[in-house]
Amino acid sequence: MSDQVYLLYGKTGWLGGKLTTLLREQGKTVHLADSRLENRESVLKELETIKPTHVLNAAGVTGRPNVDWCESHRPETIRANVIGTLNLADLCSSKSIHCTIYATGCIYEYDAEHTIGGKGFLESDAPNFKASFYSDTKGMVENMLRVFPNVCVLRVRMPISDDLSPRNFVTKIVKYDKVVNIPNSMTVLTDLLPVSLAMADKKLEGVYNFCNPGAISHNEILDMYKEYIDPSYTYTNFTVEEQDKILVAGRSNNTLDVSKMVNALPEMEIKEIHVAMQGVFKRMKENLTAEGIIPDKLPKRS
Repeated sequence: MSDQVYLLYGKTGWLGGKLTTLLREQGKTVHLADSRLENRESVLKELETIKPTHVLNAAGVTGRPNVDWCESHRPETIRANVIGTLNLADLCSSKSIHCTIYATGCIYEYDAEHTIGGKGFLESDAPNFKASFYSDTKGMVENMLRVFPNVCVLRVRMPISDDLSPRNFVTKIVKYDKVVNIPNSMTVLTDLLPVSLAMADKKLEGVYNFCNPGAISHNEILDMYKEYIDPSYTYTNFTVEEQDKILVAGRSNNTLDVSKMVNALPEMEIKEIHVAMQGVFKRMKENLTAEGIIPDKLPKRS
């Protein structure tokens, strides 16, 4: 629709940059927000000035280099991920502006009812993962966001891109000394960011598990990395209990049921995660070869 106007929060972030590129490729009118979400008056002024039909929120705090940062920066985490997000959702809802929030699915962990290889968590299931402050606040704010009309919350997990960005889940685990071998739901951005814009176009509301169907383990991903990118690569496994000893905050492992998203978009093909990852590594190999990164400039363990 030519009358659509998008306002994007999170312009300096990894996800925000990819969304900006995608919107422009689709010929959409997109403005990059300058206001801080915590500053309600600034957000209100920006909404009234730009008059968007759609708002995309890819802003927030995930921590650098990882979510352990949030454990020692709790006020900053609440300010951005709770207060800021609620400000935006409330203002958009009051002005009947559709708002898409790129959130997280790292609010669950496998339990007796949701076992590895068993049924996935639904959007209606209460969060059961409390081992990190980041995840705990995300679960709480999601529950509050459910009350706002015109708001669509997308649960992203372990996002994956076709490059070696430091934010790419593949890049992260390639550099780890040891990895756990547990299947997880994951989000291949090349596949799913266009899906999120289709959902915004339809003005879908509520919470959606936003991952490729199925679950894939760290080992399966690293085996593909070895096959396509670096034949000399090796890795070592360790247990979750061993991992917990070297981390400040725990890490979520789960499978999300994506039936709600798939059923809402019958016209779109959303690839199963193993198929999607084959595509990721084929594109990654082409990209890295063209950039001269293969074979001598690949990431190394520090």
